Amino acid sequence: MPEVTFQDVKADPEVQAFIKVAQEVLQTIGFTEHGLRHIGLVAHRSMKLMEALGRPPRMVELVGIAALLHDIGNIINRQGHGQSSALLAHAILSRMGMPPLEIAPIMAAIGNHEEEIGNPVNDLAAALILADKSDVHRSRVYNRDIATFDIHDRVNYAATHSELSVLPDQKAIRLQLEVDTSIIAIAEYFEIFLTRMMMSRRAAEFLAYRFELVINGTRLL
Repeated sequence: MPEVTFQDVKADPEVQAFIKVAQEVLQTIGFTEHGLRHIGLVAHRSMKLMEALGRPPRMVELVGIAALLHDIGNIINRQGHGQSSALLAHAILSRMGMPPLEIAPIMAAIGNHEEEIGNPVNDLAAALILADKSDVHRSRVYNRDIATFDIHDRVNYAATHSELSVLPDQKAIRLQLEVDTSIIAIAEYFEIFLTRMMMSRRAAEFLAYRFELVINGTRLL
């Protein structure tokens, strides 16, 4: 049986429907964007990360598949969406004919991407964590009434650029942000994202790299 590819999963009607509805659910309850833009960016960054670390092409494809499916559990509930996403991914990938030994690490990665309970349990999980937590940007904010922003809206809206890169010579994985300090103070970023950055540091360390956070040209981690 042919391998299930990233493009196969991306084009699957059930996957497309789940991504669409999951985003609608989150938008209804006021969450930032978790739709095609976020999923596409997380897939791109996680795959580029695996490539830069010299992982085999199939592992690169598997982390992309994990990224495509990591948030579909939001159609059920935001709480515990990592675990429900992993179970939905199992059903989808089994239907598509992916072997269990490939499904299992994908499920582990998806089920461990939430900062409250997740851990970098394998290379896919580590790459998914780093890619997912690096997505902070004003394009994620649907509400454009600045007067009504909560802190999540303010922090995301203040971020005008984010870039995740691998620096092999320095054994570092760097998240570089440009933040408009007329909207937030840098301390506000850490107020809501400190746990995400600590999780990113654990993920980088799992990959035998150091995690760096650079905001407006200044290294903070």
